[in-house]
Amino acid sequence: MSFDYDLIVIGAGSGGVRAARMAATYGAKVAVVEEFRVGGTCVIRGCVPKKLYVYASRFRDEFELAESFGWQVDASFDWPTLVAAKEKEITRLENAYATNLAKPGAEIIRDRAVVTGPNSVKLLKGDRELTTKYILVATGATPFIPDVPGRELGISSNEAFDLPELPKSILIEGGGYIAVEFATIFAGLGVDTTLVYRRDRLLRTFDKDMSDGLEFGLKARGIALRYNDGVAGLAKSADGVTVTFKSGDSASYSQVMFATGRTPNTDGLGLETAGVVLDGQKNIVVDAFSKTNVPSVYAVGDVTGRAQLTPVAIREGWYFAETLFNNNPLTVDHSLIPTAVFSEPEIGTVGLTEDEAVAQSGDVDVYLARFRPMANTLSDRQERVVIKLITEKDEGKVLGVHLLGPSSGEMIQMVAIAVGMGATKKDLDRTIALHPSAAEELVTFKSPSYSYRNGTKV
Repeated sequence: MSFDYDLIVIGAGSGGVRAARMAATYGAKVAVVEEFRVGGTCVIRGCVPKKLYVYASRFRDEFELAESFGWQVDASFDWPTLVAAKEKEITRLENAYATNLAKPGAEIIRDRAVVTGPNSVKLLKGDRELTTKYILVATGATPFIPDVPGRELGISSNEAFDLPELPKSILIEGGGYIAVEFATIFAGLGVDTTLVYRRDRLLRTFDKDMSDGLEFGLKARGIALRYNDGVAGLAKSADGVTVTFKSGDSASYSQVMFATGRTPNTDGLGLETAGVVLDGQKNIVVDAFSKTNVPSVYAVGDVTGRAQLTPVAIREGWYFAETLFNNNPLTVDHSLIPTAVFSEPEIGTVGLTEDEAVAQSGDVDVYLARFRPMANTLSDRQERVVIKLITEKDEGKVLGVHLLGPSSGEMIQMVAIAVGMGATKKDLDRTIALHPSAAEELVTFKSPSYSYRNGTKV
């Protein structure tokens, strides 16, 4: 049977673009269907603009520290300038993504695609049907907005980047990385910021020492925290939005942002027509090779619910193309993924948390260091760097590394290489320290801060 294409990719985000580019490089006839902008969440309204805004927000801390080093700084901030600069950069990146697709011959179709069968999709704007040997769904995820009265008065991370003006105050609901990163951004830009979360600590899936250190840092920057509470409803007020909390309290804010998770973009894709199975959260169910229950339909990235991280989507897209179009079957190892939270203080982590390590092994050693970063020692700032190393007993295999403080994201990428290679505490001990640096603590721990034997702390 002949097809119009060897591969049709639905969604031009990081995972879809990598899969399409690699497949085209290997000689496949490829079309990428995208209804919005090339680059997906990460490039257009996610990691890239977020990191740029984090950089902008950090100047406030730098200006404060500058005085302790003898500088006198008189600075002001202009929100429209930042928004315009961000837009210029993501437009450049979007063009680069499109160029990289065009070079090996992949076709970009600006339309919305709906699956009409195991080997066909319909373009809604163009009102035509295309046939293909394989379909790859790479449509990502979208912010989840709770079903509360007045929900339309709030925003998500999508809209936060392009607000017409910087709000005087903002309430952010959520306790995950998106919530704490945007709290950092807005507070750093001078917005009166409040975080409300339904549980009793932020980043609850992270190591507790990271959560505790982050909480201290957020409070030090004036961010108010409301735990064990949530938004019950929103109503328009003269100065913005009045929030009624589940606790019964109410307060008014210039803006309300929901950072309450993300849901896969599977609605309206027609996947049921092809018989593709979804799980209870509407994620596309795939095997280790990203293949659905329908042999011609695959999915990568956030839409599968495996790990909502851009580098993971890119690797999944790459390995998909290797497997199908280069006769080189590869599967992605999702068990050891380094992660960074670009809050202030910043977090970098790889491997098991303390609780996970104890539950898995029972016999572990924990090395823990807390100290003021060197840049703060000339000031009265009391925030601490936290460095935590978790190993098997008796200087054995490194099970987890957790960092909180300046450049933690950069450090954890390097540490992840060693952890992925099965490094032991003895391997770290053989490494000569680079002084003065925060990272040197990882190779200078002399003895455990505490240990667990048979699951009991000793």
